[in-house]
Amino acid sequence: MKHYELWYTKEAPFGQEDFHLFRHGRRSPDDGWEKWSLPLGNGYMGINVFGRTETERLQITENSLENPIAFNAKYPGGNGGLQNFCECYLDFGHTEIQNYRRSLSLNHAVAKTEYICNGVHYTREHFASYPDRVFVTKITADRKNALCMTVRPEIPFVSSYLMEEGDGMGKTGTVQVSENKITFSGVMDFYNILFEGQVLVLPEDGELISHEKTVEIKNASSVLLLIAVGTNYKMENRIFTEKDPKKKLAPYPHPHDRISEILEIASQFSYEKLLKRHVADYASLIERASLDLGGKIPEIPTNLLHQNYKNGNADRYFEELYFTYGRYLLIASSRPETYPANLQGTWSRYASSPWSSGYWHNINVQMNYWPAFNTNLHELFLPYMQYFNAYRPAAENYADLYIEKHFPENLTEKGTNGISIGTAANLYRTTGVDTPPSGHSGPGTCAFTAKLFTDYYEFSMDERYLEEIIYPANYGVATLLSKCMEEQPDGKLLVKYSASPEQRHDGKYYWTKGCAFDQQMAYECFHDTILLAEALGKEDDFIRNLREKLEKLDPVQIGASGQIKEYREEVHYGDIGEYHHRHISHLVGLYPGTIINRNVPEWLRAAEYSLTERGDISTGWSTAHKLNAWARLKNGKRAYDLLNMLLSKCTLPNLWDSHPPFQIDGNFGGTAGMAEMLLQSHEGYLHLLPALPDEWKNGSFDGLTARGGFTVSATWENGTANEIKVISSAGKPLKILAGDAWIETETEKGEILHFSRKENGWTKI
Repeated sequence: MKHYELWYTKEAPFGQEDFHLFRHGRRSPDDGWEKWSLPLGNGYMGINVFGRTETERLQITENSLENPIAFNAKYPGGNGGLQNFCECYLDFGHTEIQNYRRSLSLNHAVAKTEYICNGVHYTREHFASYPDRVFVTKITADRKNALCMTVRPEIPFVSSYLMEEGDGMGKTGTVQVSENKITFSGVMDFYNILFEGQVLVLPEDGELISHEKTVEIKNASSVLLLIAVGTNYKMENRIFTEKDPKKKLAPYPHPHDRISEILEIASQFSYEKLLKRHVADYASLIERASLDLGGKIPEIPTNLLHQNYKNGNADRYFEELYFTYGRYLLIASSRPETYPANLQGTWSRYASSPWSSGYWHNINVQMNYWPAFNTNLHELFLPYMQYFNAYRPAAENYADLYIEKHFPENLTEKGTNGISIGTAANLYRTTGVDTPPSGHSGPGTCAFTAKLFTDYYEFSMDERYLEEIIYPANYGVATLLSKCMEEQPDGKLLVKYSASPEQRHDGKYYWTKGCAFDQQMAYECFHDTILLAEALGKEDDFIRNLREKLEKLDPVQIGASGQIKEYREEVHYGDIGEYHHRHISHLVGLYPGTIINRNVPEWLRAAEYSLTERGDISTGWSTAHKLNAWARLKNGKRAYDLLNMLLSKCTLPNLWDSHPPFQIDGNFGGTAGMAEMLLQSHEGYLHLLPALPDEWKNGSFDGLTARGGFTVSATWENGTANEIKVISSAGKPLKILAGDAWIETETEKGEILHFSRKENGWTKI
C-alpha cells in the first residue's frame, strides 16, 4: 500500500474557538477545529489534534455525552445533542520554532508533530488504540532532560443550564489530581449522564509536580500520556423505551472503576507495545483495500495540494488520499461494541452540535455506511446493527401508534404492526415515521434504513446476523409499509401519507400519495424481504402476500419531460417542489437501491434526465450522492465531474466534508462513489470499470468487495482491464463483465481466481 498522509507546515490556526464565549450553546465556527485539526478515533472516543507548540490542544469527544435533540425556538439551527467531552491542553511555551511539520499517517493512524526549539528537536506522536481503548501521546526531546510541560485538562461548557436558565440541560464537572493521575468528571443533567476521563502522566525521568488541577513535568527526556474516557451509558432496549430521561441510565454504575481498569491494564505495556498493538489492529482493516491511480507522493503539504486541486490542477495522489481518508474516518468512528458513526462521525467540539450530531435516517445514516460495504469494511456496520437491536422495541411501539392513528383498520395486536423508523434519532431516543404536516420524510425512511441490512448481508454473505437482525429488520419494515398503503381504482398500491424528504412546495413540506421515494423504497424492501426469506428457507402467508403486493407498487413513473416523476401528480419536471433540491430522493431506486438498472433502459434515461435537471451545485453530502448516481448510470465523465466538485468545493483543508458546516457523510459517500465507479454488482453480475473516466485511464485497485461475497482486485491500462483477481468467500457462481467480454465460472468457498486478458477475451490463470 502506498504511503498516504495529511501533512502541514503550520500548526492549526486560532479562530473563534474560545468555547467559554459560547457556553450557552450558540455555535462558533471554530476554524482551527473544523478546518485544520487532525482527527483520531477508535470508536470509543474521537480526538482532534492541533499540533500547536506553545499550548497543544487535544479536544476529546465521547458519543454518549448528549443532551436531547432540541429543534425549537430556544435552540435555533438545531441545537442540543452531542457535547464536547474535554479539552486537554499541553503547555510547552515553545514560540521560536524551526523545521515545523505535523501529519496524520493513514497507513498507521498516527498523528505526529515535530519541530526544533532552542536547538532541541521535539516530537509528539498520538494514536487512539481500539484494542486497548486508550488515547496515547508520546512526547520526546532529543536532548536529555530538555522537556518541560504542564498537562491541563478542562471540562468545557460547565453551567447550570445550556441556553436559558432552568432548561434542565446543564452540566457540572470537576478536575482533580492524585499524584500522576488527573481525573475530570461530572454530570450532564438532562439524562443524568455520569461521565469521567482520566489522564495518566508517565515521565521517563525528570520531576513530576502535582498541582490542584494540573500535572507539571520538569527536565524530562520523554513523557507518555494515556487517556481513557467513558460514561454510564449502556446501549440496550430500556434506554429507548424508558420515557423518563432521568431513569434511562439509573441502573448503570459510575464509569470510574471501568476507566481506572482500562488505564491500569494499558499502563502495563510500553509505548512501543501499545503502538504495535494499535498498528496491527488498524492495518488489518485499512490494508484490505487500496486504490492506485498512478499518483506520485507530493513534496508539498496537503493544504497546498488541495489548493492546487481547487485551482484546476487535479492530482491523482490527492484523489487516492481522499479515498483512503474516507475509509480511515469510518475505521476511526465505528468499531464493533462501540457506537455507530453519527452525522459528524465521532467528533464534536460544541456545547450544542450542528443538527445535534444525531442519526438522520432520510439519507445521512445510510451514506455513512455505503463504503463499509464496497470497500471491504463490513464489520464496521455492526455498531449500527447493535444500535438497531437496542431501539427495535421502541420502533415497534412507534409502529403500533402509527397504524392505530392513521390505519386503524389494519391494526393488529401490539408488537405485530412492524417497525417504524423516523428521521431523527440519537443514542437515547428514536422517533417514528414522520407525519403531516410537521414532518418532511415519508415512511420510505424505514425501508431506506432496512436496505443497509440487506447490503451488509449481500456484500459479506455473513449469516451470523441473518436470522436474528437482518431478516427481522426487513420483515418488520415490510410489515409496517404493507399496512400504510391504499389500493387505487387501477389496482395500484400507494403509500398513503407520502413525502419526498425535505422537499417543499410553496414554502411547505409537500405530502401526497405514492411519491417516488416511498414507492421505490417499499419495492426494494418487499423484494429484499422475499430474497432474505428464501435464503433462510422461510415461507409464510406474509411473504406470499408480499409477492402479490410487489407487482402493484409501480415504483417508477416517467413524466412528460422525460423525467422520473418525484410525485405521481406532477407532469413536467419541477412542477412540484424545489427544482434544484439537494435531495435526489426520487432516484433512490438507482442508488442505493437497485431497481433502476439496465433491465429497463427507459428508466435509466429518465434518471439521467432527472439528475441533469437537478443540477450539480449543492451541499457536500448531496454532491456525494449524485456522484454515486452518475456512477450507477455508468457515466464516468459525469461521475468524475461530481468527484472533482466534491473535492474542490465541499472539502476543507483537513479533508473533512463541508455541508457546511462539517458533516462526515460527504466523506463516506465520496469514498463509496469512487469504488462504485470501478466495480458494480447490483445487476446480477460484477461489472468491472463501469464508470471509468478518461482521467483514470491507468490504474489498479485491490480488495474492493461485491455482492455475493466477492473480493476483487484489478489492473488496467488505457482504460482496458488486463488482470483480475477474485476471492470467493461464499462459493457463489461468478459472472463478470469486463470491457466487452464475460467471465462465468463456478467457485468454491475461499477460492482465489486469477484472470488475464487475451485477444479473444479472458483466460483463467
